[in-house]
Formats: sequence, C-alpha cells, structure tokens
Amino acid sequence: MEKRDLICIGCPLGCMIQVEMQNGLISNITGNSCKIGEDYVRKEVTNPTRIVTSSIRVLNGTAPMVSVKTSKDIPKDKIKECMEAIKSCTINAPVHVGDKVIKNVAGTDADIIITKNIDKAA
Repeated sequence: MEKRDLICIGCPLGCMIQVEMQNGLISNITGNSCKIGEDYVRKEVTNPTRIVTSSIRVLNGTAPMVSVKTSKDIPKDKIKECMEAIKSCTINAPVHVGDKVIKNVAGTDADIIITKNIDKAA
C-alpha cells in the first residue's frame, strides 16, 4: 500500500490530507475538512493538471514582454511542451487582455491568452 501526504490548495484552510493507494487506485482519503479537499486529492493523484503562466516577447510595443496564461489547466506532463511553444512565440503590439496567442497549445485544447494590455509604441 502506498501512502501520500498532500496539502490541499482548494481553500484557505490548507488541510493536510493523507491518501492511501492500492494497485494505483485510491483506497482511503483522510484529513480533509470539506468535499473540495477530497476532489482536489482525487484529481492530484490520478490526473494532475496546472494553469501555466509565463510571458511572450512583444515587438513594437510600449513594453518588451506581455504576461500570458493557459485558458484552462493542462496535464502536468504537457507543461514542458507548452513552455517551448510560448518561448518560440513573438507577437506584434497592440495586444489586449483575452487575445488568443496560441490555440490548442501542445494539443491540450487550452489556448495561451494575453493577461495585460500592451499598446503600440509611438
């Protein structure tokens, strides 16, 4: 039997949750004080995902870089491929919050979107 300890990030309580697994399946979850913790742990041990945040180079803008993020969480094992796509991307100003820069990044069905407005330089 495998045991794992996780700190829940689902709410501000930060419960210490213990997960027992047998043959790759969850057999017991303890320590959570709400359903959010149980849901978080189930997802984290079976299919971990993350929102990716980064920045992309901007040409002819009032700032040289703009912050971006994935439109939804992506599988943890796709983060490196996602970051490679972001690193190879350069965009022209102006850009606006919500603009899609890369569609379906790393085949995840998530888009890379702009999170800050950058005007075109004068």
